[in-house]
Amino acid sequence: MLDDTRKDSWLAMLEQVQAFHLKHRFKQTGGEELPYRVALMAEELGEISACVTKGKSTELLSEEVADLLILVMGTAIAGEFDLNQAFWSKMEKLMQRESRMIDGRIRVSDFRDME
Repeated sequence: MLDDTRKDSWLAMLEQVQAFHLKHRFKQTGGEELPYRVALMAEELGEISACVTKGKSTELLSEEVADLLILVMGTAIAGEFDLNQAFWSKMEKLMQRESRMIDGRIRVSDFRDME
């Protein structure tokens, strides 16, 4: 496992997920097929939802969110794209958007089809 000085590094996290994929031979055994990964992410969202709606502990919620993050990072590996770059590109776009209150909750969206 990593020493504490590298645990805040995106690259170190990505390397760990890649090592997990290699250890279990995901590429050779269907673990990197994108439709399969989408199904796994939907499953994790369901588990996150259950934590929130059933009032489960923050510790359990954080574990489920970590599972989703690992799956998202693994999907970037499987899809062969740079998630770090995609994140910063998307954040730049999001920061330019306006927000609206919809049904009493804040939304930050493109709002193209709402005019």
